Amino acid sequence: MNSYVGTETVTVIIVAKDEAGGIQSVIEQVKPYSDEVLVVDGHSKDKTREFAEQAGARVILDNGLGKGDAYKMGAEAANSNILVFIDADGSHEPSDIPKLVQLITCGQADMVIASRMMGGSDEFHGNTSNYLRMVGGGLITLIINLRYKTQLTDVLNGFRAIKRDVFLSLKLTANDFDIEHEMIITCLRMGFKVRETASHEYERKWGKSKLPTFRKTHIFLWRLFLGITHAIERTQCR
Repeated sequence: MNSYVGTETVTVIIVAKDEAGGIQSVIEQVKPYSDEVLVVDGHSKDKTREFAEQAGARVILDNGLGKGDAYKMGAEAANSNILVFIDADGSHEPSDIPKLVQLITCGQADMVIASRMMGGSDEFHGNTSNYLRMVGGGLITLIINLRYKTQLTDVLNGFRAIKRDVFLSLKLTANDFDIEHEMIITCLRMGFKVRETASHEYERKWGKSKLPTFRKTHIFLWRLFLGITHAIERTQCR
């Protein structure tokens, strides 16, 4: 049970696929900061679901469409006022969950991103793939900042908190990893407050990354184009 004051409750949503190597560890680490732990499983071929249930999480199956669809399914199924999304690979710092949630409960934000640019990352170095992730993420962040006159630093980190009613009001359409910047673009376009707080990212502790650094780059760029174009059209119609 979390220790937040008032009527706000927290569901930690963990989107997972073939993460049996450490899913129990992640669940145990987030439990002190949540009222509910919900694992959205991507039809894992290992024992992810079994281990998650043994650790006390509620488990649902996604539709097999991707991370974005799993986010939406998790939000629909959650029983709490505030949603915290955290990756299943052990790269995020669960003890930072209260920092994200507090910015929402005190009225400073509707969504909070855990920024690796502010808190540091063990992943943004060492090989070409990690370097390109950093450059690509920086470019997307720059474009969003220029369009919405914000000063965000890390729009692609999956570690984030958001009010459940805000998430549902966004009517998100992304089914893949592009859900992360669609959330931010749509929040900003609709006038919701987006904030950041520092959080350190560690190297993946088990398994293999599912991030499509090269294979689905066009999806990220297309989602960004759609979001920015939609915002410009809405502005011109006023």
